[in-house]
Amino acid sequence: MKLGFVSAILGEYTFEQVIDYASENGFECVEMCCWPEGKAERRYAGVTHISVEGLDDKKIEYIKDYCAKKDVSISSLAYYPNTLDPDSQKRAFYIEHIKQLIVASRKLGINMITTFIGRVPTLTVEENLKIYKDVWTPIVSLAEQNGVKIAIENCPMLFTNDQWPGGQNLATTPAIWRKMFELIPSDNLGINYDPSHFVWQHIDYIKPVYEFKDRIFHVHFKDIKIYRDKLDDVGIMATPLQYMSPKLPGLGDVDWGKFVSALTDIGYNENACLEIEDKAFEGSIQDIKNSIELSKHYMKQFVI
Repeated sequence: MKLGFVSAILGEYTFEQVIDYASENGFECVEMCCWPEGKAERRYAGVTHISVEGLDDKKIEYIKDYCAKKDVSISSLAYYPNTLDPDSQKRAFYIEHIKQLIVASRKLGINMITTFIGRVPTLTVEENLKIYKDVWTPIVSLAEQNGVKIAIENCPMLFTNDQWPGGQNLATTPAIWRKMFELIPSDNLGINYDPSHFVWQHIDYIKPVYEFKDRIFHVHFKDIKIYRDKLDDVGIMATPLQYMSPKLPGLGDVDWGKFVSALTDIGYNENACLEIEDKAFEGSIQDIKNSIELSKHYMKQFVI
């Protein structure tokens, strides 16, 4: 496995600074955020380390050369919107940007994007699956034409009242994954596997590794800590941030030895990126750097 990190945590850095930091600290890859330039709608979003709009041949060669000189690869181009947004104008904008990412990923020789399926929060899973098939069939077709894989993260995007009751990402459980892959049975559609999102849903995060071994294209290393006293107080029907919090790997409830062991069992030897979202380590840029490096040192127990 190649160990890297998601560039969102270094949102104030330039592309060059992110690659330099990765190189200087022994990282092999970076999941590079490619949001449309503009105001972020939520934390860790709106980060643009590579702008795919107007990405010409000169810029493409520059990016390739810079990464090669620093011996750091780009694991994927990352963009995580609600692609099934009930607002038709927003939906069209998000879809168009994802299509731009697919083409850019091919041109850059990365051949991977990481994103969400999206969801209409007020509709049922079954209703969303019908919309998903209509929206994503042409997107996946474009990915096939370009030889690009799409890795869907399993984050429910269900954390705050405005995302209630269904969240903003459909691809949240093994049962839904099966239906998704049945409706769009493409080898170019797979998973960006983050075990932490299964922890707070009380889902076994080891078993699906084996069932979906051929669909795991990319991996996130992020932890989740469930505060049992808070959960006992508000219950599982509360918005999740009332009883849990994202943490650095090793500071939450994921058993990383067991998880990485499962990945090695299935022969996964692709990219695994630290996704740093721990508020306890965001007081300064030095705190952020410390959080990345602490996470790297911890995960190096399991990933050489």
